[in-house]
Amino acid sequence: MQAAILAMAALLAPTSTVDGQVRLLVPEQSLSGPFYARIERGMVLQTDEWVAIAFYRDPGCVRPGFNLLNFFDFANIPAIFFCPLTVNGFELWDNPASDAAPRLSTLQGNGAVPIWFVSVEDFRAALPGLTTAELLAMPSLMQGVATAFEETLHPIGGASQSALQIVASGYLPNGGTFHFVAVEAAGALRHVSIEFR
Repeated sequence: MQAAILAMAALLAPTSTVDGQVRLLVPEQSLSGPFYARIERGMVLQTDEWVAIAFYRDPGCVRPGFNLLNFFDFANIPAIFFCPLTVNGFELWDNPASDAAPRLSTLQGNGAVPIWFVSVEDFRAALPGLTTAELLAMPSLMQGVATAFEETLHPIGGASQSALQIVASGYLPNGGTFHFVAVEAAGALRHVSIEFR
């Protein structure tokens, strides 16, 4: 389904790069993938104390009971694409009609990207799954809002080697602020820092 949507967008307004790749603007030409947030089984962005979850779509749009650790919500296509994105940017594809993923995705926040923080202890207590209802019930939950958000992703299935970098900062409900950085390469977390002030 997404491949069909991307193919239509590419036909309507393709932008070719020098090396022949197709550049699609998010959300104007690509609705991005069927996912809500940056958290998945095997790739949880955490320090020793805190887990960070950045929402690409309005958290209120997450399907009730959906396990966020599954990342993709294929069962909610096409409805998920009507959930507002909290980010914008572009994707580079070799062939949007047939490729499983872009080679590169760069995203910036729309000015208010929800980033939720929960303690590692509360997160582990919720396993093996993680729903928004469980997150909302966690005593440690802090619903941050990133006023600055940048992500560069070389996704599995698109790039020859996966990589992710997120840099975000914003405010917390208690009036404090946060700074969040995450770096992944070749499927392994290289660095995660979460600072509250």
